Amino acid sequence: MTYRLAAIGLAPVLFAQAAYTRRVTPRLPEPPGPRQGSAGAGRPLRLLIAGDSAAAGVGAATQAAALSGRLVSGLAHHFCVSWQLMARTGVAIADLVQQLDAAPRQAFDVAVLSVGVNDVTGGTSARRWLQLQSQLVELLTMEFEVRHLLLACIPPMQYFPALPHPLGWYLGKRSAHLNQLSLDGVQRNPRCEFVDPGYVPEGRFIASDGFHPAPDAYAWWAQHLSWRIVDRWC
Repeated sequence: MTYRLAAIGLAPVLFAQAAYTRRVTPRLPEPPGPRQGSAGAGRPLRLLIAGDSAAAGVGAATQAAALSGRLVSGLAHHFCVSWQLMARTGVAIADLVQQLDAAPRQAFDVAVLSVGVNDVTGGTSARRWLQLQSQLVELLTMEFEVRHLLLACIPPMQYFPALPHPLGWYLGKRSAHLNQLSLDGVQRNPRCEFVDPGYVPEGRFIASDGFHPAPDAYAWWAQHLSWRIVDRWC
């Protein structure tokens, strides 16, 4: 692919920019707040939210303002939601497979996954990405009985303010490539849905570190997911 060929010549610049970005980018904490609970009234819905720092809510002040809190709040208007958050900063897809494989088995109706940014920055190959994504889907649908699996797309990383050019351009190309592979795979599984929240990670949608979602982004993302879940389950 063209961007891969360009990256070979740009390798010294990309490595230098990546090292500099890691050094100067502020490290925001995961927000405090509950990571499991129940809310709402009506038809029961068992919800799992899992993945990386975005799933964990980095960029928000509390879990109530993060993805989990916003999503549960929206779904509680339609369901009695029993929910659990299994997410932490730095998780790549291999880590998520390992974490879920080691977790106690329980049943969920819906699972929302946010993973991939750390695979883009960490250099996970396309072949490895597809292999692990297949394992992840099988694990959740077979071992955790998930009937509706929503896979969040990797954000267009070329827009991240924390990433200088050409590093942002290169990571944006890699994220788009992994997203296309995910979309192609998900379309063959009726239990899976590939979800693009539809916002650009800049301005009011990006946190102070220039890398993570801001509260407005979590609200937008959660509303988009809520519509998808309600449409399928109501």
